[in-house]
Amino acid sequence: MTRATLTFDNYDAKATELSGVWKDAKTGKTLDIKLKKDFETDYGSSEVLGEFIQGDALSDRYFKVAVKGDRAVAVKVFEKKSDILLQTIEVDTQQRGADGVSVGDYNFDGIKDFSIFETSYAGPNTSSLYYLYNPAKKLFADSGWEGTSFEFDESKKLVSSTNSCCAGTSIITATYRVVKNKLVLVRETCLKYDEKKGELVKRPIKACQ
Repeated sequence: MTRATLTFDNYDAKATELSGVWKDAKTGKTLDIKLKKDFETDYGSSEVLGEFIQGDALSDRYFKVAVKGDRAVAVKVFEKKSDILLQTIEVDTQQRGADGVSVGDYNFDGIKDFSIFETSYAGPNTSSLYYLYNPAKKLFADSGWEGTSFEFDESKKLVSSTNSCCAGTSIITATYRVVKNKLVLVRETCLKYDEKKGELVKRPIKACQ
């Protein structure tokens, strides 16, 4: 859902300042805005260049990701109402600018958590790091979960993982429940391409390993 639009006339990627208009998509209200360049990504640099504010956020917190070259090196958690830094978490992941962090209820406890994109592998496989919110400590902690291409079904409270190999001719799917913030395997399936049938067929799990 689009909440607002930003319009910049005479946009110049090399400019150090940009002037434009913010427009509320619902009410049509507009505000003049001015942006000043803070830093420019240099993938060859070994120094921390700056921080990307993330597009996804929580109701009371927002995130910035510190970057060094093509790597993200830290996630910083800020309180929205005060801009106070609440937590800094060191990471070493692929840098994705403003799109590194995502939020969701990953352990199905009714409280939003966050993840940061880790890397892309061969084919469609990707991985992320998942940080679960501890309401007693009011901090996020690393879940320690490992797997590729996780998806979360909040209605069934199930986590699924897909690992595709060999140009899609070998696929392992796994389904988990979350028990005390740990992933407990419910079922695991192997699909292998059958040349005679011309399709993926279910095989013993060892056939995909």
